[in-house]
Amino acid sequence: MANLDEATLEGVAFLGNTLGPFFLQDPRTGLAGAEFAAVAVLDAQAAGAEWPFADEVEATRDLAMMVEGLAASRAMSEGGAFCGDDDLMWEYRRLFIGPGAKPAPPWGSVYTDRECVVFGDTTLELRAWMREHGVARIVDERTPEDHIGLLLALMAWLAQYQPENLEEFLRLHLLTWAGHFLDELAEAAEHPFYEGLARLTKASLDGLQDALGLEVETPRFYR
Repeated sequence: MANLDEATLEGVAFLGNTLGPFFLQDPRTGLAGAEFAAVAVLDAQAAGAEWPFADEVEATRDLAMMVEGLAASRAMSEGGAFCGDDDLMWEYRRLFIGPGAKPAPPWGSVYTDRECVVFGDTTLELRAWMREHGVARIVDERTPEDHIGLLLALMAWLAQYQPENLEEFLRLHLLTWAGHFLDELAEAAEHPFYEGLARLTKASLDGLQDALGLEVETPRFYR
């Protein structure tokens, strides 16, 4: 807890609340229109200079990719309402929804379970950890909790409401596999927005781990 001062917790909450929706929400039909619209008009240089935990050069480069990826959507949007263009929408669905095989599935157990399945042992361990710490589930029983977007949202929630449990969560349930997944996602992405998102999230989490001095045991990856 020594490193978890107010500024650090605010930075962690910002990361989770800012990045999480882009992994969870369809840019055309989802609930993150305001978040997409904000990135579309972002000054990447200014934002990169203030981005928490990540190197300024890296953050600026990644944010610029995200802004570039929203150029067509920005041109389509009217009256301040965000309207994701077709390329952005279909890339999100290819990466995170299907119906085809996902090139980088967003669930932790797909990488850490020998059978490469959702609801693997690491998912159940996370579910037990949440129950033990009184963290309510925000999805139904059929939705795995170890989706990267849900875990980023949980990271933000812990920073705001249970900071005493944040480091343990990061060490046991997020940082173990997130970097591996995000490298896979950056490689698989065919759209600059999602490549930039993957790289920015990876840089931010790596920087957070360094800032907190966390020692994370890397599991064996089966995918």
